[in-house]
Amino acid sequence: MSPTSSRRRYLAAAAVAATAALVATTVQAGSAAAAPTDRAAAIDRARANVAHNAGVFGFGDGQALVVKDVVLDADGTQHVRFDRTFQGLPVVGGDLVVHQDARGRLKDSSHAAAHDAAVTSTVPSVPAQATAGRALQAAPGVVNATSTPELVVWAADGTPRLAWRTTVKGAGEHGEPTGRVVVTDATTGEQIEAYDSEHRASGTGHSEYTGDITIDTTQKSGGYTLTDPVRGHITKDAKNVSANLLTASSGTAFTSTTNVWGDGRKFSTNRATAAVDAHANTAWTYDYYKNTFGRNSIKNDGKGATVFVHVGTNWDNAQWSDDCFCMMTGDGDGTTDPEQVDLDTMGHEMTHGVTSATANLRYSGESGGLNEATSDILGTMVEWYANNPIDTPDYLFSDQSTPPWLRRFDKPSLDGRSADCWTSKVGQLDVHNSSGVGNHWFYLASEGSGTRTINGYTYNSPTCNGSTVAGIGNQKVARIWYRALTVYMTSTTNYKGARTATLSAAKDLYGLNSTEYKAVAAAWSAVSVG
Repeated sequence: MSPTSSRRRYLAAAAVAATAALVATTVQAGSAAAAPTDRAAAIDRARANVAHNAGVFGFGDGQALVVKDVVLDADGTQHVRFDRTFQGLPVVGGDLVVHQDARGRLKDSSHAAAHDAAVTSTVPSVPAQATAGRALQAAPGVVNATSTPELVVWAADGTPRLAWRTTVKGAGEHGEPTGRVVVTDATTGEQIEAYDSEHRASGTGHSEYTGDITIDTTQKSGGYTLTDPVRGHITKDAKNVSANLLTASSGTAFTSTTNVWGDGRKFSTNRATAAVDAHANTAWTYDYYKNTFGRNSIKNDGKGATVFVHVGTNWDNAQWSDDCFCMMTGDGDGTTDPEQVDLDTMGHEMTHGVTSATANLRYSGESGGLNEATSDILGTMVEWYANNPIDTPDYLFSDQSTPPWLRRFDKPSLDGRSADCWTSKVGQLDVHNSSGVGNHWFYLASEGSGTRTINGYTYNSPTCNGSTVAGIGNQKVARIWYRALTVYMTSTTNYKGARTATLSAAKDLYGLNSTEYKAVAAAWSAVSVG
């Protein structure tokens, strides 16, 4: 698949659902696929290491470990990620990673905010019905809302307490999935936190649809369908059904008797035109992760997603849904904004699925900013990977659909909302704006500070400490970020933790005294993360 045309887009943020499901082994680029017995042995050793070092991990009576992910390096080093439960209840902020050598000996550990996951009682004083009602009140404007409370041990701030995590789900103004997650102390009834359950952002775009490209289809009796036989995804027409009503089996498959799709026009009446962009850019995203990191699909399980176009009515948005394992794109506003299906949009949204399957960065506070930065960074790298001659690679996020750009990496604050530098108040910003610190770090580590022209566009990136930073190239920095995400970050990682995680990743990939390690450290200092 080799796109040769321009794209358009706008950001929407993916629905990142927490899960304790078993995720297939992640194999870093350049390593051989791990045999099931190797994986099982690594898990067994990791469980034993936690049990034998209970004080280090804060692991005690009533706790259990649930495998989430396994990374096996080429040299045999093992990284086993666990979620924790206490007396059968999920521990929010209790996830941990066990790092061990090729023989299964403990080398190091990474853990979220919680050390000790125990609470004095798992019997709530506040009934579930009360928290469900309060959660509904905290989600005004949600149509056909349902409220589902779940008893958890909430320890995202490091102090375990019994809590109700209540998820409100329903439809928004244009039928898109929307809702809130409200966390309430199960003993006092005090609200601990609340955040959006669907991670999305609206925007505008004036871009073109994807032009002449080659896409992979499947021949059926009498014609062809937009089913990718290599990567496994299928692109469907949602027929303007609301996003909250869609499942993977919904929609209508696109078919053609000629294997020629779309007409290449903006606001096309040919419904296959948007499908061409969506189908091709999903393939680029898959290929980027596969060929760069050895990741076999979003969840690293070889399964392709369902991609929907023409979702809802005048839904000017796009988003990833973990529940459906679907990519959903709306038709825009019908006048100025076409469908949101360009390269960095698709890469951004699907990266939310990758984050959910690995570190599962909480969509709140600094970890939420890192979640968005991860999608901005790796979604942009999909664009660099494709190297399209019309939609040329850049550090301007969503420039094709929201000219001149929606967010930019060299100086994020130029949008009037995002942060260039870390401060103690960054975590109070909207996660799309606190992501600026991570995006700025990525640019500085990749290209360096000061003025430079790249692919015909001039950037000027300052530093927060007045230093001069030399870049090492975005491919190296992206590899460092991906390893940090999949090996060292946890659900409550903040910017200081991201610094530690990326330095550990740089050391693993390039060495402690390498130029790359020093560049990572210098770039973090340059955005005031020390």
